[in-house]
Amino acid sequence: MDFKHKLINWYSEHKRALPWRSTENPYYIWLSEIILQQTQVKQGLPYYMAFVKQYPTVFDLANASEESVLKLWQGLGYYSRARNLHTTAKYIATDLNGIFPNTYKDLINLKGVGDYTASAIASFAFNEVAAVVDGNVYRVLSRFFGINTPINSTSGIKEFKTLASSLIDKKQPATYNQAIMEFGAIQCKPKNPDCNICPLSTGCVALQKNLVDTLPVKLKKTKVTKKYFNFLVCIDHNKQILFEKRSGKGIWQNLYQFPLIESERSLSHDEFHLLDLKTVIPETTTSDYSLYNEQDIVHKLSHQHLNTKFWIIEVDALPETAISIKSLTKYPAPILISDFIDQFGF
Repeated sequence: MDFKHKLINWYSEHKRALPWRSTENPYYIWLSEIILQQTQVKQGLPYYMAFVKQYPTVFDLANASEESVLKLWQGLGYYSRARNLHTTAKYIATDLNGIFPNTYKDLINLKGVGDYTASAIASFAFNEVAAVVDGNVYRVLSRFFGINTPINSTSGIKEFKTLASSLIDKKQPATYNQAIMEFGAIQCKPKNPDCNICPLSTGCVALQKNLVDTLPVKLKKTKVTKKYFNFLVCIDHNKQILFEKRSGKGIWQNLYQFPLIESERSLSHDEFHLLDLKTVIPETTTSDYSLYNEQDIVHKLSHQHLNTKFWIIEVDALPETAISIKSLTKYPAPILISDFIDQFGF
């Protein structure tokens, strides 16, 4: 029995019951794939269920405000996915009359859809012979065939895509794609896979050469930079607070935050006292302040670590743009801000 048939047989016995596997509706499949980009199933599943409930059709999602979409996405991270999701929903609903493109060639032109996602939708919804290559597939192929080409290099991406395309079962591409991804997720795991019960063990080069722990190979990530954030939590006597929408490009684009001062290092009380807060909150009259957290709260992103302090500012007056503290949780915010709001207990 060959590689692909062993995978499919294994899948028929071990596959998890996941809602997007019981449909060929391209909207639901697209939604699940966007949510699961850089996200594990156990984390993404509740978000998928929430989106399907609130936006049961692509028209519902298209007609929603970006703010409500970002709010539902809150905590999932990589917020550009949510913005692209909304943009693409509007395009499909308006320009394509709600009809999804049905080929890899057309799907890959959608905003937020790359090679993997286009292949997944094309095969799962339309049974096109399009090989998926995600982190799980990279791991299975690199170990089984003993390939040490870095999976995040240009040559590696091309090599693995070519190999994956040569292996796919042309009679049942959707099942095969699901099988190899599921195999990587729960059998050929990143750490400590149980090779004793693996149906591919007899042909696995990594197992034979003791390379399971070293494959796949990945080029070193970009150096992580440190940033120092000081959020100004300005509260007046009427339980009003400043909460502003981030403008411009960036990972938190169109999310809400407290006024921010970025510094070159973590600030002490004395150093903070020397800051001119009027540059950030010009219309605010400050009366007193205190520091919520003496130790920096470190929020880790892919390429930067945010060392954060929250300064509680008591003010005599706030501008008209201030909002009621009671309405804080209605606005979409980065999880760093959302967690603070929950913990502070306004």
